[in-house]
Amino acid sequence: MTPATDPATEAVLDSLVIGAGQAGLSSSFHLRRLGIDHVVLDANDAAGGAWQHRWDALTMADVHGVADLPDAPLPAAVGPERANELVPAYFAAYEQDHGLPVERPVPVEHVRQDPDDPALLLVDSGGGTWRTRTLVNASGTWRRPFIPRYPGQEVFAGEQLHTAGYPGREHFRGKRVLVVGGGASAVQFLGALRPVTDTLWVTRREPVWRTGRFDPEAGREAVAMVAERVQQGLPPRSVVSVTGLMLRPQEAEAERLGAYERRPMFQRVEPDGVRWDDGSFEPVDVILWATGFRPDVEHLAPLHLRSSRGGIQLGATRATATESVVDPRVQLVGYGPSASTIGANRAGRTAAVAVRRHLRP
Repeated sequence: MTPATDPATEAVLDSLVIGAGQAGLSSSFHLRRLGIDHVVLDANDAAGGAWQHRWDALTMADVHGVADLPDAPLPAAVGPERANELVPAYFAAYEQDHGLPVERPVPVEHVRQDPDDPALLLVDSGGGTWRTRTLVNASGTWRRPFIPRYPGQEVFAGEQLHTAGYPGREHFRGKRVLVVGGGASAVQFLGALRPVTDTLWVTRREPVWRTGRFDPEAGREAVAMVAERVQQGLPPRSVVSVTGLMLRPQEAEAERLGAYERRPMFQRVEPDGVRWDDGSFEPVDVILWATGFRPDVEHLAPLHLRSSRGGIQLGATRATATESVVDPRVQLVGYGPSASTIGANRAGRTAAVAVRRHLRP
């Protein structure tokens, strides 16, 4: 479908999906299965969602798992396949095999109320405007890397990188690297870097290490804790923030070398390193900000979905778990408790059923 520049002449869709990552493809699959007319707008030039942008050194052995898309098992990895090749190829084949109506590259700029029809939403992009009765937002987080502000960052003479621009461990060989962040990506980077170079690890809070097995019950408990936040209209936290951290076998050597001896956050950044609260100085060549991402939902701002507590409040029941409380026409998948590949799959089905309920009460 090619958008019309004049919204008044464009056919009205029953639904529109923003994003063609795991959550968006799952949503599209279930919408199609329910016979709901829709289109998927993807900002990327090619299939693969955020996976196509991940660093070349990330192999399928390194990732924490990729859930099968509905009705199509993920091809088995037999060696050190690059995640940024295998997963995008899987997504591309899925789109084609299931005939999903994906349009790209179409970066969405705004979603707003149709001033001429209160029942409709207008979705604006550089190429035109779509009119739709419902919306499924699956825009993820990759385009919103988060780097906290600390005094002196702007004068640092070394290199500063975020997870989104990680070039692989060989780039850092022989450099002293300060890894900032208390999540799973920081643990992974330290595991890769410490065997080949000197590292330091700093976090705002003492890391919480998980000692027991992460079984399905533990997973459900973690998701429930994240869901509780979005049901209250609070900004979502990552699932790993409530599950705790675990070391994998490939991180054992880094642990032996002391990579996970954490230090509290520095006071400020200086041209050649960082200064601690006690006045001592630590020289570093690189600051790697493994500080996560924020939900990419700024295009939804004209709908005023955010609560006074800073997040987008979602429904509290299984049937409404993806539904905006402020505007039930809008479903959010890959947001909060569904920000994992397994969660995104389930949320895609929930959102599609909610769309059908809105269209055919």
